[in-house]
Amino acid sequence: MKMWSGRFRQTLDPAFEKWQRSFAFDCRLIECELEASAAHAHALRHAGVLSPDELDRVLEGLGEIGKKAEQSPEFLDDGEAEDVHHFVENKLVMLIGDAGLKLHSGRSRNEQIAADLRLYVRAACDEIRAATSRLISTFLDRAEQAGAAAMPAYTHMQRAEPVLVAHWLLAYVEMLLRDRERLQDCRGRANLCPLGSGAVTGSTLPLDRDWMARELGFESPTANSVDATSDRDFALEFVNALSLLALHLSRWAEEMLLFSTQEYGFLRLPEAYSTGSSAMPQKMNGDLLELTRAKAGRVVGNATALMVTTKGLPFAYNKDLQETQEPLFHASEIVLSLLPLAAGWMESVEFNFERMQAAAGAGYMNAFAAATYLARKGVPFRIAHEQVGRAVRLALDKHSELEGLSLEDLRSIDSHFEEDFYRFVKLENVLAIHDAPGGTAPARVREALAAARGRLGAVEEESHAHA
Repeated sequence: MKMWSGRFRQTLDPAFEKWQRSFAFDCRLIECELEASAAHAHALRHAGVLSPDELDRVLEGLGEIGKKAEQSPEFLDDGEAEDVHHFVENKLVMLIGDAGLKLHSGRSRNEQIAADLRLYVRAACDEIRAATSRLISTFLDRAEQAGAAAMPAYTHMQRAEPVLVAHWLLAYVEMLLRDRERLQDCRGRANLCPLGSGAVTGSTLPLDRDWMARELGFESPTANSVDATSDRDFALEFVNALSLLALHLSRWAEEMLLFSTQEYGFLRLPEAYSTGSSAMPQKMNGDLLELTRAKAGRVVGNATALMVTTKGLPFAYNKDLQETQEPLFHASEIVLSLLPLAAGWMESVEFNFERMQAAAGAGYMNAFAAATYLARKGVPFRIAHEQVGRAVRLALDKHSELEGLSLEDLRSIDSHFEEDFYRFVKLENVLAIHDAPGGTAPARVREALAAARGRLGAVEEESHAHA
């Protein structure tokens, strides 16, 4: 039986009836639906709608549905259920009889789906934050293992200055920590309980909304029934946060693909996360990285789909909102599938520190240090910049590095060059002089590594406190 069929004389067109169902995808919400329904059942008992015996039977029936759904996936194969709410109600009535029909007293599917989706987003935030933490920990471990190894840092895709490999890896840590913080913020705004909002104007029964909110772990009830049943900001915010996380994973994938090429040779692709060519026997392809880039596009597309779907909707609930569910589910599932694979890849990848170190000492990347040398001798930096540019041009003509120029060559450009210049522009010193907070000097990187571990631990403690 439909949940709304009393007003209708005709049956639905069969093709339309099948087309408009959402159970094929909102069956993902069954655990949330059962949890929210149990809280509503208790509220109905407090309001005098259910007797103690009826409450026990309802709760027992909901528990039985949950067990069957968990143990037998075929239990969810239901060609008649319109949505997850309809499915649970039908199964409950089959199990306990007419008492199951009382469960819908004082509520609407409009508030049910809003509550289910908030429970889903809250749980997904927790799961994705945990997976992100594992990836962050992996980056921190690899940064620690890199020790004093150096590599080129790039601007405009050109070698710029030397940087510690650890410092480069810590840049990814910063991006991922921001992603974790965004998900934490999103969780807080999603953690409000719509139950008791009815279809649009609030329940007609004296339901204890504060109790239901506390029972479900929500911060408080929603403040306005119209907003509660039509709001999907929490879903948009969640998927937009995921799109940023996916974007960061895509940037990581792109850089790792570049650095794995023979032209760079900074790392070796892990065989466990790569595939070969059906035509070229020598090939090893970074498929995990390539698919990460592509799947990031799907997550961004899901965020766009959510915004476009909701941009012109009047208050309150409209059937259009059904179309916000699949982008939400898909974005969450894509990111949850990506994060453990990215962590496994980072744990397995082999860095070619020798190649990276050699690249860090070539290509005039000590030119900024050379300008700093002159500035410390009292030359205005703008003039020092110009003089070192001339020295680079001379070194290019001589097919040498800056330190390959003779002191006579250097002094022909600027009289401030002395013998100590050659020590100043050695790789170890070039790294060390970037001795400011956030810089690549080894001591600063050690501080940053310890601080990042502390921040990750603090974020995890805060997450547990709010869970």
